[in-house]
Amino acid sequence: MPVQLVRQPDPEMLARHAARDLIASIQDARAARGAAHVCLAGGSTPMRCYELLDGQLDDWADVHLWYGDERCVPFDDPESNHGQVKERLRARGAVWHPMPATLGPSEGAIEYSRALGATVLDVTHLGMGPDGHTASLFPNHELLGAHGVAVGITDSPKPPPDRITLTLPKINESRRIVLLVTGEGKSEALARVMAGPDRVYPASLLDRAKLLVMADNAALPA
Repeated sequence: MPVQLVRQPDPEMLARHAARDLIASIQDARAARGAAHVCLAGGSTPMRCYELLDGQLDDWADVHLWYGDERCVPFDDPESNHGQVKERLRARGAVWHPMPATLGPSEGAIEYSRALGATVLDVTHLGMGPDGHTASLFPNHELLGAHGVAVGITDSPKPPPDRITLTLPKINESRRIVLLVTGEGKSEALARVMAGPDRVYPASLLDRAKLLVMADNAALPA
């Protein structure tokens, strides 16, 4: 199945487009179901988008903010996804659901699975690494076959090794999935993702019927 693709000229234009798209998803979800459940991403690419959100949405009531993965570090650690997002996004009135990273991978995953449970995410933001990993789902890793809501990982090939991640089935349950990709260093992996499912490139395993790829020109050479 072809993947829906939006090309932007550079990271700034991509961030602005992604912010508008996310606000539209929030408004649609609140109109349809009375609340919006949004999954946020860590990493460098989504952060500019989150900086822009407060200026585009005044009312965050009934918006629940979840995460696709987290490093098992305190929230004030520079490696913390929640810490990075909170530095950029106030979202006054939103309900925050950070992953309980300080509990460690196993206990943290159990607690987050209880918290998120059967909730269906209206839109899930994800980034992608140069190796094609997304959330904390890494190439050919055994957790690509994990079920349930969230799982702990203790051998991440990218430090820190201890993390919590949503499972691939839970991510693919989302109503919409948006993959944000910028930079020439990710162009080869993105080409493999666009070509079709391959466990060597975990982002390619996202549900293609729900997936929107937003990429800049550097990641999508002509």
